[in-house]
Amino acid sequence: MGEQEVILTQEGFDKLEEELNYLKTEKRTEIAERIKIARGFGDLSENSEYDEAKNAQSENETQIAELEAKIRHAKVIDSKEIDTKTVQIGNLVKLHDEEFDEDVEYTIVGSTEVDLSENKISNESPMGKALLGRKKGEVVEVEAPAGMIKYKILAIKK
Repeated sequence: MGEQEVILTQEGFDKLEEELNYLKTEKRTEIAERIKIARGFGDLSENSEYDEAKNAQSENETQIAELEAKIRHAKVIDSKEIDTKTVQIGNLVKLHDEEFDEDVEYTIVGSTEVDLSENKISNESPMGKALLGRKKGEVVEVEAPAGMIKYKILAIKK
């Protein structure tokens, strides 16, 4: 069974590498020190500090493996290939919500880079799927829990 490709912007790829480096260096060192100190408390069979440190070590190694897999299967979107004729991953899209008569902006990113606090939405989300390949001036309908929502694409930027 093949791994699924992970689509990332360069910024997202750099963040993954930075996080991986932190987990492999600083975090591993911190956890190793906790284990060393906990061993000094004596009997390991009833040593909750040791158990917690070993659990933290296991979680850290799992995170490292997951990040390494994402990086190995990453497809970084080349910013030079992103245009503004149609909506693509990496674009900032300005929309007009016709129901609430307000403008909103979203950046379309790969699923691992989603950050709703920064209005970064996944290309795999209903909104992302509806916008991909569309042009400025088009009206898109997005199926939401509250029903169909219409947005007019006002601008597509890099």
